[in-house]
Amino acid sequence: MHGLDNILVMIMTHEKFKSFATKPLADTKNNLAALFALSVESVDKVNEIVNNALSAGGIEPTEMKDYGFMQQRNVEDFDGHTWEIFYMDLSKFPQQ
Repeated sequence: MHGLDNILVMIMTHEKFKSFATKPLADTKNNLAALFALSVESVDKVNEIVNNALSAGGIEPTEMKDYGFMQQRNVEDFDGHTWEIFYMDLSKFPQQ
């Protein structure tokens, strides 16, 4: 994506979100509504973000996945939203 320098995420209370939502809020503690994936610049950054999320009360439902060219960790926030934090080294991507 060319020209995209920042990604912004707005986190708010359910009450605030309901004030402009056009549908009922999903029960994300028991159902998956979306998966949010964030690419970062290194494995160290993956670990830093996930460890900070865990310190803030998130949970890590699975262990880190290492695909050789990509390392990925998942964390669930208080509401059950799944955040996938990953680092991808395209120089290690399998060539056909």
